[in-house]
Amino acid sequence: MRALRRTLTTRGASFTGCGLALVGSGMLLGQPDVTRVGVLLVTLVAVSLVVVRRHGLHLQVSRDVEPGRVVMDERSLVTVRIHNGEASPAPVLMAEDSIDYALGDRPRFVLPSLRPGTSREVQYTVRSHSRGVHHIGPLRVRVRDPFGLTLRTASVSGQTEIIVLPRVVPLSAGQSLGSGIGSEGAIPHMVALHGEDDQTIREYRDGDDLRRIHWPATARTGALMVRQEDRPAKRRAVVLLDTRAIGHGGTGRASSLEWSITTVASLVAHLVDGAHAVHLLVPDPGSDRGTRHDDTLDGALDALARVGTGDAEDAMRAVLHDAAGFSAQGGLVVYVGGPLTDDDAHALAALRQPGSSAVAMVVDPAAFDGHRPPLRGGALRAETTCATLRASGWLTTSVEPPTSPADAWSEVVGSTAVAGVAG
Repeated sequence: MRALRRTLTTRGASFTGCGLALVGSGMLLGQPDVTRVGVLLVTLVAVSLVVVRRHGLHLQVSRDVEPGRVVMDERSLVTVRIHNGEASPAPVLMAEDSIDYALGDRPRFVLPSLRPGTSREVQYTVRSHSRGVHHIGPLRVRVRDPFGLTLRTASVSGQTEIIVLPRVVPLSAGQSLGSGIGSEGAIPHMVALHGEDDQTIREYRDGDDLRRIHWPATARTGALMVRQEDRPAKRRAVVLLDTRAIGHGGTGRASSLEWSITTVASLVAHLVDGAHAVHLLVPDPGSDRGTRHDDTLDGALDALARVGTGDAEDAMRAVLHDAAGFSAQGGLVVYVGGPLTDDDAHALAALRQPGSSAVAMVVDPAAFDGHRPPLRGGALRAETTCATLRASGWLTTSVEPPTSPADAWSEVVGSTAVAGVAG
């Protein structure tokens, strides 16, 4: 009975009620004409129920999204293909594709009748003003009878997603960070340290200098082998992002978390353009180690698109623990996020190796929330974290709105004569 009530429209329920009332009244009053009218109304509703259920609505839906990875505010074209795999024709359908609210209004369209084995394509565009992984699907379809008495709905399974990447803004080049003496300046990092191919012997190719033939390897393999010239070493850069809820303030695109993500995305792109071997570390509660590591620009941008705030207070400790392994040989260390506890701040400060450079852009959660000091007791302060890091040779700045990522970067890398980054 409940399913029947959901199937009937307001008009259908009225027809059914009136029909039953007329049938009863006609029988009680001995008026066969009234009874016939009531039977006609009830029969009309029954026929309508049969009409809308002639087809099982077992459709197959597939989607193509082009492009599937976009930057914020860019458009994607979604192509929906609906295939009728049943032996009976599909009725005229009113369709609505379910999409995340960030992609805009749900697209609605009318599908004409589909013969068995035929397909139809529908296209529409979506655009998101916020980064993230946004889902499209399932497709919801509705079919009405010609009299509008009944309505049948169905959800056709099948989903796809669009990855909306954070915006990347250009950053100033500055001078050379970490070009002094020490483990980074005195000992060049070979390509092997950064996960690239460290093979020094390979097969002979036409045009190779015969003086580079490696005879012991040639004798061992039976094929001409030559020495591979060393590739230019890449300086290492370790970038850390703080996603703790306690370390950020504000909401939406104006929040300190979104500011930090935009800054990190811009930094990674900037450092990759500067021929750095970049290692991005972000908290990942879903992984065994609690940290996600990416060493490519595309991987880093995908990771940043999926980032959300976490409630675990020890989220940064896992990141700092893993970062120690990457920064042990020296290199640039960059931290972007909220203020830290004293223990975490000292652990972060220890990542900077002698002769290497380190930069921290610490956001002020209270400022992004719209508050100003004095803060409530126990609140973490950005200036306290900056002071701890500066005592260990870090270049730091405390960030408040409306400072842009480019301005914050220019301020911190230009703060001393040692600062700057190779562009």
